[in-house]
Amino acid sequence: MKTPIWLAVACLAASLPIHAQTFKPIELNDLELSSLRGRYVMPGRIISFGIVMTSTWQNANGEVIGATSSMQIQQSTIKPQFYVSLIDKTGNSSTIKQGSSTGTGTVTGGNGLNSTVGVTQVVRAAGDNNTAYNNVGINVSKANQAPDVQQQGQVLASGSTLVGSNGAGSLSLSSTGNGVQLNIVANNNQGSTMQRLADGGLMQNTTLLGGGNQVSNLTSLNVVLRDGGPTGGALNGNLDQLKGLRTNGF
Repeated sequence: MKTPIWLAVACLAASLPIHAQTFKPIELNDLELSSLRGRYVMPGRIISFGIVMTSTWQNANGEVIGATSSMQIQQSTIKPQFYVSLIDKTGNSSTIKQGSSTGTGTVTGGNGLNSTVGVTQVVRAAGDNNTAYNNVGINVSKANQAPDVQQQGQVLASGSTLVGSNGAGSLSLSSTGNGVQLNIVANNNQGSTMQRLADGGLMQNTTLLGGGNQVSNLTSLNVVLRDGGPTGGALNGNLDQLKGLRTNGF
């Protein structure tokens, strides 16, 4: 009469190693992890997303050239567009300062920078008394509704290029189907800087060949999350299923 009970116990004991092997932890490689990071957000939680890119070049005489490009996306957005504001400032004085002459520095190499992925920040200097700053910021805030943002500047249509110039140098800001790129070439061979957001990556690259320059590349990603977590029935159902595991010892 006890044979079926012992048979069931023997079958259960034989199956334990199989279950233990099934739930054995495995190590994920970097490629597998790269497809998992930051990929989950509760539905309807993001109510606003914005990008702001600013690049400026100030020479030794205080003249500044640059541009700010911004885009804001939220539920009321009909067509995502970049808006551009050019930066053009005259020098602080008419006195020619040291470092305003033609740059004589030389920088070689760097061809591999064109094939990098992700976020790349580069500063190469062959001059004196220069300042270069690359920065990427991610700002996450919470609100009950999307902020009322008034876009400033002119629209940068896809496939178009905006240009500008002054005593500090010349700039070009172009938009393609893959992203946006801002280039500044300083006068008198002082150097150049480039900031590009495209193909899922960000490049900030500055080359300094003269002296007394101040260069800045800034990109800010701004995300607004709906205040308070979701309370839908689907979420509550998932939590109830997890609570039911407690009775089984989990």
